[in-house]
Amino acid sequence: MRKLPIFAALALVAAGMTCRSQAAVLMYDAVLNGPSESPPTVSPGTGFALVTVDTVANTMRVQVSFSGLTAGDTAAHIHAATSSPGAGTAGVATTTPTFPGFPGGVTAGSYDDTLDMTQASSYNSAFVTANGGTVPFAETALYAAITNDQAYWNIHTTNFHGGEI
Repeated sequence: MRKLPIFAALALVAAGMTCRSQAAVLMYDAVLNGPSESPPTVSPGTGFALVTVDTVANTMRVQVSFSGLTAGDTAAHIHAATSSPGAGTAGVATTTPTFPGFPGGVTAGSYDDTLDMTQASSYNSAFVTANGGTVPFAETALYAAITNDQAYWNIHTTNFHGGEI
C-alpha cells in the first residue's frame, strides 16, 4: 500500500514537469501617449514598449523608447490589475519607484532590462501582499493582468505626477 502514494507523488511531479515544458515566450507591446493615460493628458510625448515574458525562465524583459516628454521623468513601471480590460487605473505591480537603471530626469530615452520574476525585488511589495503574499502568486497575477489587457506601463514626470504617457 505504501508504493501507491509514492507512485502518485512521482506522477504529480512528472505532470508538473510536463506542464513546464509547454510554457511559452509571450510578447506584448504598447503605444505610450498622453491620450492613453487615465486620466488623459495633453502631453506631446510618445513611446513604445515591448514586454517579453518567458514562463520557462521566469523572466520578463521590459523595453521602451520614449521622447517628447514635457519634463524630466521621475518614475516608470507597470501597473496592474485594472478592474476592466483597457480602462481604469491600478497600483504599481513592478519595482518602485522605477525600473532599476531606468534613465531619470530626461525627456527622451530608452531602456532594456530583464527582470527575474522569481525575485521579490522585481515587484512592488504592496502588489505581492495584495496577490496572495508570495512571489509566485504575484507573478501569476501580473502575467494574468498583462494577458487580459488589465495592465499598463506609464512614465511619470514632474509635470504629470500620475503619469505623462
